[in-house]
Amino acid sequence: MLTHPTLDQLNQLGLFGMAKAFGESQASAEAAALTHPEWLALLLDREMTYRHDRKLAARLRYARLRQQALVEDIDYRAARGLDRPLLQKLVAGDWIDAHDNLTICGPTGVGKSWLACALGHKACRDNRSVLYQRVPKLFGDLVLARGDGRYARITRALGGVQLLILDDWDLSARRPGAPRPPRDTRGTLWTTIDHHHQPAPRRGLARRHR
Repeated sequence: MLTHPTLDQLNQLGLFGMAKAFGESQASAEAAALTHPEWLALLLDREMTYRHDRKLAARLRYARLRQQALVEDIDYRAARGLDRPLLQKLVAGDWIDAHDNLTICGPTGVGKSWLACALGHKACRDNRSVLYQRVPKLFGDLVLARGDGRYARITRALGGVQLLILDDWDLSARRPGAPRPPRDTRGTLWTTIDHHHQPAPRRGLARRHR
């Protein structure tokens, strides 16, 4: 079998994972010992893994999570009052499918943002769409967006994901001298939150209070 024409055909078909696996198999003595069904299964498995990894990378880029956090790295030994059975239920993500909201509360420095990002990362791995936003910056973006034509696009993005993570929820309100966002801007955010209660498509909301 000619290696290069086959590789070209696989790439032309967009089967890049299979093409890479095929090229590696030509240089592997172990691949020669595989039966035809085993060899085909190997190529298909590599193609599925390649596509899954690409989709996950795209979801994580869109989510713009503030921290690289994994639920597998949660330290239950730290004195933060974490309820392990409850967290395991949250990690499963059924609350997102049930359109429930989640509020993470606690003193500064206990890892609320980290935990929210870890749940967001797990949701991305579970093929759910996620978007992370800091509320003070979001308010500012909404105000500016009214003047530059981005308002509808931003609100669609907020309402179009299955999990919307709102961080630093009341930070701007508690900072002395901080301007209060316009009433219509706050109304837009509350409308978005209410939209995440709707039954379809599946949505959830995670809020982290400082």
